[in-house]
Amino acid sequence: MNLGKTGMAFALLALGGCAAGKVPEVTVASAALADAKGESAGTASVVQKGDGLTLKVTASGLTPGQHGMHLHTVGKCEAPGFTTAGGHLNPLGHQHGTENPAGSHMGDLPNLTAGADGKASAEVPLGLAALGLVQALLDADGASIVIHATADDYRTDPSGNSGARVVCGVFQR
Repeated sequence: MNLGKTGMAFALLALGGCAAGKVPEVTVASAALADAKGESAGTASVVQKGDGLTLKVTASGLTPGQHGMHLHTVGKCEAPGFTTAGGHLNPLGHQHGTENPAGSHMGDLPNLTAGADGKASAEVPLGLAALGLVQALLDADGASIVIHATADDYRTDPSGNSGARVVCGVFQR
């Protein structure tokens, strides 16, 4: 099996942590989030601990309430609409939504809830497809994270009916 440089680095990190008896948390990729005006709106990072990956997000400047949040196929965030981020990360060709009988795809994430102050944070376990996710995030055209204006309904294909893209960030190694 050819893991490539990204896969090999992921495997070595996992083995190195186990050999030392400790399981370190290692940032695999991170993204600076920006709003449609180009102003800072938080951070997102994918961290590896043991054999699992977690997405950590802190965001600000959001309207209070729930917001759809997704991983997108292209590492490009051109304001104001962030359409350059492409569609949701979906290498297996599934439909959108954890409640969709034909879903879900790799880019599906839970809603992010902003408080009255417009701030939100979340830690999302990213499941068992960790190696494939790392490769998809750091492939030739990269990947991004997008926060939408309204909540994801977890059913409607392709975007969960979550409205406009209001915050975006490009993942970097």
